[in-house]
Amino acid sequence: MKKITCTIAFLLVTILSFSQGNVYQQEGGKFEGLALTPPMGWNSWNTFDTRIDEKLVKEIANDLVDSGMAAAGYNYIVLDDGWMTRERDANGNLVPDPAKFPTGMKALIEYVHSKGLKFGLYNCAGTKTCAGYPGTRGYEYQDARFYAALEIDFLKYDWCNTQGITAKEAYTTMSNALKKAGRPILFSICEWGDNQPWEWAEPLGNMWRISGDIYPCFDCEHKHPENWSSWGFMKIADMRKDIRKYSGPDHWNDFDMMEVGNEMNDTEDKAHFSLWCMLASPLFSGNDLRKMSKETVAILTNKNLIAINQDKLGIQGFKYTVLEGVEVWVKPLADGNWAVTFLNRTESTQKIAFDWKKHTIKDLDFGYEANFIKQVFKVTDLWKNKSIGTTEKVFKTEIASHDVVTLKLSL
Repeated sequence: MKKITCTIAFLLVTILSFSQGNVYQQEGGKFEGLALTPPMGWNSWNTFDTRIDEKLVKEIANDLVDSGMAAAGYNYIVLDDGWMTRERDANGNLVPDPAKFPTGMKALIEYVHSKGLKFGLYNCAGTKTCAGYPGTRGYEYQDARFYAALEIDFLKYDWCNTQGITAKEAYTTMSNALKKAGRPILFSICEWGDNQPWEWAEPLGNMWRISGDIYPCFDCEHKHPENWSSWGFMKIADMRKDIRKYSGPDHWNDFDMMEVGNEMNDTEDKAHFSLWCMLASPLFSGNDLRKMSKETVAILTNKNLIAINQDKLGIQGFKYTVLEGVEVWVKPLADGNWAVTFLNRTESTQKIAFDWKKHTIKDLDFGYEANFIKQVFKVTDLWKNKSIGTTEKVFKTEIASHDVVTLKLSL
C-alpha cells in the first residue's frame, strides 16, 4: 500500500510539473511605441507582385528620397511576397533568392538604412505564403531570429494557407517570437479582417488590415479566377462598421496600401489619398516611384493632408452625413480642431451649400463635439492651401465627380 501510495504521489508530481510547463506564459506582445502615428512608406505588391529584385529596391530607395516622399514621412520600404526561394535550407532557414538579391539581403538592408530609411519584409502565418513560398507556421521563433539578424524594421504577416489554426493564436505566437528575438520590429497583421482583429490584436500588433486586397478603382469589385475579390478604395472605406473606436496611436486600422498613381485618374487619386488621411490609415504607396507624374508626387506629398493623417490625437475619421450624393467625412484633431472632407460619390458635378450653424458634429466614440453656434472656426482649404474664411459663412462650392474638398477647421 505504501509503495502504491508513493507511486501515485510521484505520478501526481510529474503530471503537475508538466501541467505547469504547459501553462507557462512567456513574455510577449508587440514592441510598444513604434507607430504612435500611422506608419508611412512604400510596398512592392500593388505594382510588382513577386517581380522584385535588388535593383528595384535600390532605385525605389533613391526615388523615395529624391522625390521628397521621404522628407514628407514615407520612411519604410517593404518587400512583399516573393523575396525568398521556394524551399528553406537544410537547417530550416528562409533563404533570400540569390538570383533576385545577388549581393545578399543583409547588404541590401544596409543600403536602405544608409539612405535614412527603414526596411520591411513579408511572410505568412500559414504553411505557404499567398504566392506559394515558405510560410512561417512551425518556424515562428526561428524566423523571428532571422529577421532580427537581418536588422529589418517591419514585418507584414499574411493569412494564406492557414487551415487548422486560429488567427489570434497564430498572431500571438509570431508577436511573442519577435519580442523574444529582441529587435524592435513593427508588426503588421494582415489577416483581412475575417476574424475581427480589431477586437484582440492591440497587444500583439501595431496595425492590422481590415479588408481583403485593394484594387485601383474608385468603387468596384474585381473578381479573381480563384474565387476571391479585390476592392476599390470606396468599397474598403465602407466595408467595416463601428471599428474606429479600436484604432489609435500604436494600434491602427489598416485600410491597405494605396493605389495612388495606379490606373485611376488624378481626381480619384486625390479622393483616395484624402480619405486614407481622414481614416488615419497607415500610408503606404504602392505605385512605381520611378515613373510618377508630377501630379502623383503632389498628391502623395501634400503636407496639409499628411498632417491630418499624422495628427497626434490619432483618431480615425467617420462619415457624418450625405448630401445629394456628397459624403461629408469628419475627423477630430488635436487642440480642438477638425478636418472635414466633402467627397462627391456621384457621376456628375454637385453643388453644395453647407451651413455650419445648422450642424453640430458629435463623435460618439471619443466624446468630441463641434458646435458651430457656440464656436467659430477658421476654415482652410487644404488642397488649395488657402484660407477661405470662417464657419460664420455658409460654405459653397462645386465638386466634380469623384473629387473632394478637404478643409481644416481651426480655433
